[in-house]
Amino acid sequence: MNIVIIGAGIGGLSAACLLAKQGHTVTVLEKNAGFGGKMNLVEQNGYRFDTGPSLFTMPEILESLFEYCGTSIPKQLELVPLHNNCRYFYQDGTQFNNYSDLDKTLQEIRRIAPEDEEAFTKFLEYAESIYHKTNDAFVLNPLYDLKDLKGLNLFSFFGIDAFTTVSKRVDSYFKSPYLRQFFKRFTTYNGSSPFLAPATLNVIPHIEISQGGYYVKGGLFRIAQSLYDLANSLGVNFLFDSEITQIHVLKKKVTGVEAKDGKLLDADLVVANSDATETIVQLIDKDTISPKKKKKAAQIEPSCSGFVLLLGINKTYDQLIHHNIFFSKDYEREFEQIFTEKVMSDDPTIYVANTSYSDKDHAPEGSSNLFILVNAPYLSDSYDWSENEYGDKVIRDLEIRGLSDLSKHISFRKEITPQDFYTQYLSNKGSIYGTSSNDKFSAFVRPRNKSREIEGLYFVGGSTHPGGGIPLVIQSALNVVELVERFE
Repeated sequence: MNIVIIGAGIGGLSAACLLAKQGHTVTVLEKNAGFGGKMNLVEQNGYRFDTGPSLFTMPEILESLFEYCGTSIPKQLELVPLHNNCRYFYQDGTQFNNYSDLDKTLQEIRRIAPEDEEAFTKFLEYAESIYHKTNDAFVLNPLYDLKDLKGLNLFSFFGIDAFTTVSKRVDSYFKSPYLRQFFKRFTTYNGSSPFLAPATLNVIPHIEISQGGYYVKGGLFRIAQSLYDLANSLGVNFLFDSEITQIHVLKKKVTGVEAKDGKLLDADLVVANSDATETIVQLIDKDTISPKKKKKAAQIEPSCSGFVLLLGINKTYDQLIHHNIFFSKDYEREFEQIFTEKVMSDDPTIYVANTSYSDKDHAPEGSSNLFILVNAPYLSDSYDWSENEYGDKVIRDLEIRGLSDLSKHISFRKEITPQDFYTQYLSNKGSIYGTSSNDKFSAFVRPRNKSREIEGLYFVGGSTHPGGGIPLVIQSALNVVELVERFE
């Protein structure tokens, strides 16, 4: 078949590799000048920054893709397990190291929260139980038709803790304010609020703490590079600077796509790695999908966005390791501002990735490359990014939190706002994790990987099932291949 893929993000690249391996003719059209989508790369003045994900988990899903295509992770990438997963800085001066060695982490807990040592172990057992009930049944399952639902265990569904929030469940386990804030932060991995999202998302700590998180030698952009190289080796054709303005449909069947420059490409199948909401609302004409369906798509709540600050600094800070979190004082207030008031927090939690700690060539000698991320509301009328001074505030906050004289050591600076995410990637309201999980049924209302209204239209990416993050986006492409085999 002749297949067109819209978008060369991780989802589009993964789908391209898998479908080309099946022998299909695959063309990828990308709006921007390069591949990778939000997994991007900035190199300037001797500094190198990954501008997307900074942690890689669940490598077995990528390994499934590579094996399907005749290769493997060891042949493509060098995964680096981190001795210290992340260092946490609390506003009272307390520091907490989350080690890959569980015994060392327990030593840390005995130091800062001895009353919760037993609760820590029990919580990880609880998180593991959710993993076993959700991974095969939901994450690795297309959940498209009755065939996919037959294997679901109703009792397992009630056991995934979907009827309370992440925050309430965490509070029921822990007394320590340090561990309460620590475990609530994992919900931000998919752009949701721990005070709104179902406790099912407490599975995330199991994935990072018990299964392990990885860095990719050379930077996480290497994942996108390896998929792009693999796709090329399989004969995939890439057309960059090719923004799609319409998906053509005739009698409820995809016939092709039209680019902004007027170019028409015929297609038997179209796989949209473009944001699902934007695709349904903007790229498909009103006569093909009912106004009711379009309205439903438009009302899907996007994940939060992010404010990114890339700083090349001509010094190193001893307190910074590879991954660092500087917590806000009032976590609940922070998320209320982001998701309810839809404004930037006046006391944000600040994430700092310092890959030069692990990859010395990511910054000049004696220097550091700091990727700084603050959770931000998706775009609305409540916050105006046209006059943006938030980066200066973040720098001042970090100086107060221990990075003394940071502003005096900056030799390179670049900012990426939610408006930039929308402009460059056309993500729904500038979101960076796809669809939010701020509802107990969110996992079941995400757009499926195959359209029910239009024959030959498929969806991949963080805005579709099973969700955002590198492994889940790759899984969406594996789902597409399964569904293509099933229906075409």
